[in-house]
Amino acid sequence: MIAGQLPALVVVVPLAAAPLVVLVRRPVAAFAIATAACAFSFFAALLLAAEVAGAGPISYALGSWPPPWGIEYRVDAFNAFVLVLVSGAATVVAPYGWRAVAAEVRRDQLYLYHATFCLCVAGLLGMAITGDAFNLFVFMEIASLASYILIALGRDRRALLAAYQYLILGTIGATFYVIGVGLLYLVTGTLNIADMAARLPAVPDLRPVLAALAFVTVGVSLKLALFPLHFWLPNAYAYAPSAVSAFLSATATKVSVYVLLRFYFGVFGLPLVVETLPMPQILLALSIVAIVSASLVALWQTDLKRLFAYSSVAQIGYITLGIGMASREGLTAAVVHLFNHGVTKGALFLLVGGVALRAGGAGFASLRGLARAMPLTALGITLAGLSLIGVPGTAGFVSKWYLVIGAIEAGRWWLAALVVATSLIAVGYVWRFVEAAYLAEPGPATPARGEASPVMLAPAWLLVAACLWFGFDTSFTVTSARRAAALLLGGAP
Repeated sequence: MIAGQLPALVVVVPLAAAPLVVLVRRPVAAFAIATAACAFSFFAALLLAAEVAGAGPISYALGSWPPPWGIEYRVDAFNAFVLVLVSGAATVVAPYGWRAVAAEVRRDQLYLYHATFCLCVAGLLGMAITGDAFNLFVFMEIASLASYILIALGRDRRALLAAYQYLILGTIGATFYVIGVGLLYLVTGTLNIADMAARLPAVPDLRPVLAALAFVTVGVSLKLALFPLHFWLPNAYAYAPSAVSAFLSATATKVSVYVLLRFYFGVFGLPLVVETLPMPQILLALSIVAIVSASLVALWQTDLKRLFAYSSVAQIGYITLGIGMASREGLTAAVVHLFNHGVTKGALFLLVGGVALRAGGAGFASLRGLARAMPLTALGITLAGLSLIGVPGTAGFVSKWYLVIGAIEAGRWWLAALVVATSLIAVGYVWRFVEAAYLAEPGPATPARGEASPVMLAPAWLLVAACLWFGFDTSFTVTSARRAAALLLGGAP
């Protein structure tokens, strides 16, 4: 009985946990409820992914109203993969917050953090699983409003400004998205995504459809921080509490990428996006500029959190580069990198959070001689940094390998060379950390010898181990990404 309700429970449990946390208020109970809710969603997501892999897509009608009349939760090869990423990241980050958030957030606000964290998790999971375009907007707003609050909880006063910038740009993005959905509703008469895709080819006038595509593209691009709509991201990641930076970098932009892919290939369709409009060329151009410019800016940062924040803009560029190829290999690379970068960047921000907590900040002055003071943390950042570069044997290599294959198959040798060349820029900013941590003498700002709390170190190293594991065992990531790419291009799910 419960198994049949998993598509609803994966969202409802963290959503219901939020008001329960507010009622309880006690920090220990709030932490336990939030962690248990995230763990349940992860377990449910794994079961859903296994069922989809074995039996095909799952359709769940809310309130027993059949689609397209009622809201449908639909799980297929693509969003099952995203559900595992979001719920898995939440399950790892939740226990990390036991010590990290307690040090960064006032005690009387701890229950608010846990409640808002649950809301953010529920919103992102809802965005991934819903089959209704307007319901997606509702979940988008839940996740966004929760994100603004989580960022504003940072102890640095600049966190408030970062949250305000994100709120303004995020609101503009959501407004553009809902205008696009409204135009699609006017021409199709439905909000069900599958039904909308079926009716759209019969629409005689393409002008409102093209306008809807433009609005959805800009709105979702603001949410996923596609260059040049990325200005909210560096400050948001740099000044938010460490647990929040890790969770948002691993999930929020990735779910927005999922939404863009779902609309491009699942609603508007390949002929309109690729043949009628030059969307692949636009995405390729913006992706290349994002990769090069954000990587170069990261080279000159004096704070490690801010460095990795700009690195996220560049890594999002690699994902959209794969989308711009509009081929099976390109989409496989995009979906794989969506997962692998989420794991890698989550590990990095969790480890940097440990440094910031013990040193009072993550500036490069605090990193001098870090390998002697915090050897496990320094090693973890180095290994995750190798995944960021794309060194063989790491998860990041798998993503870039498929990007190179996709470029070569399309006859774009210059694009393959660009992927390799820009990875060398990542070598530069990762080497800056290695040089400071391993080759420089400890300075007055270097933390005293000793690692972060095991409650913080264990989740971080779990993600570091995942960076290495998914570099060798690609049975889950690549297989899921190939099935997702086939589904997006109109093949079997």
